Amino acid sequence: MTTAPSKTAIEAWSRFIRVEHRLLDKVEADLKAAGLPPLVWYDVLLELVRVPGGRLRHRDLHARMLLAKYNLSRLIDRMSEHGLVARAPVDADARGAFIGITEAGRRLQKRIWPVYRRAIAEHFSNRLHANDLLQLANIMAKLI
Repeated sequence: MTTAPSKTAIEAWSRFIRVEHRLLDKVEADLKAAGLPPLVWYDVLLELVRVPGGRLRHRDLHARMLLAKYNLSRLIDRMSEHGLVARAPVDADARGAFIGITEAGRRLQKRIWPVYRRAIAEHFSNRLHANDLLQLANIMAKLI
């Protein structure tokens, strides 16, 4: 039997959700100010850069994404229109598709990272002590 969350647990949950939204909004604003696409584009490009061959099946890419508020098929369509990714058929699965990063996608991922890195530092890590970051990482590991 699951017990009801305490008042403290509910407050912690509420703060967690608010912080996530505010931090992502700040990162998005920094990317926009730099003339860069939304963070979810970086998320796709990063996952593709991380794998040998630079491609994943659509379903595997979906499972690896950090950001959840999107329709991946439409996102891939938009990124494909910009020449950042390309679809390729899966020989053994007529309905499946590989999503592969293009050279333009690799260049964009490298352009986005310095802005994203600065945003992480400015809005998150520079506001916490090293011990706080370690404790937070440990707490998040328990929840994962």
